[in-house]
Amino acid sequence: MEFILEGFRKALHIILSGNPEVFAIARLSLTVSLAATAGAVLAGVPLGSWIAVKKFPLKKLLIALVNTGMGLPPVVAGLVVMLFLARSGPLGFLNWLYTPKGMIIAQFIIALPIITALSISAMQNVDPKFYNQILALGASDRQAIWVCLKEIRLTIVAAVIAGFGRLVAEVGAVMIVGGNIRHQTRMLTTATVMETQMGNFDMAIAIGLVLLALGFVVNLALTVIQQNKVLTR
Repeated sequence: MEFILEGFRKALHIILSGNPEVFAIARLSLTVSLAATAGAVLAGVPLGSWIAVKKFPLKKLLIALVNTGMGLPPVVAGLVVMLFLARSGPLGFLNWLYTPKGMIIAQFIIALPIITALSISAMQNVDPKFYNQILALGASDRQAIWVCLKEIRLTIVAAVIAGFGRLVAEVGAVMIVGGNIRHQTRMLTTATVMETQMGNFDMAIAIGLVLLALGFVVNLALTVIQQNKVLTR
């Protein structure tokens, strides 16, 4: 027990002393995860809404595939992105392997099915009569979907929280695509794994605490936005 307490004491000292490397890693983690989440929201919410309201062949199969993607192993997503971004891959000319851009793509692939699936579920809970009534008033499909999204915006915020929460704690994909390169692609999660393996438990605990705090602050901000909307309804 004394060993653990000593580790936490040293970890707090590292954080309170403003260790520049720890906070540089935190900034990169926040940037990558927020960028990937934003991209997944911009793509997943419209896609999920369209799937929910439209009728087309194999719709149930597509929804099943999207739901399956919610459990996509991060290492598989990382492997696929790495193969595409490798020098001999189809996107090798971009030179994005072992860069933050490559990690954003990998995390985007992980978050997209989560946000799309939750958007489908939320939109399907909207009364079809409401959607059809908006169309009857002369609105286009896009305008009708936008009105429906305003009605389910609280659920959409919950989808954003779920997507970001999955990404900020993700290890496998960013490790494969980013390579955990110091001062370039080292994330809070990959740094925690590395420091633990090296036996630097005080640094590992410090990075872990920063990771927990970072996730809490972002999710708290999103939750406050969500709950304020509940109170103003």
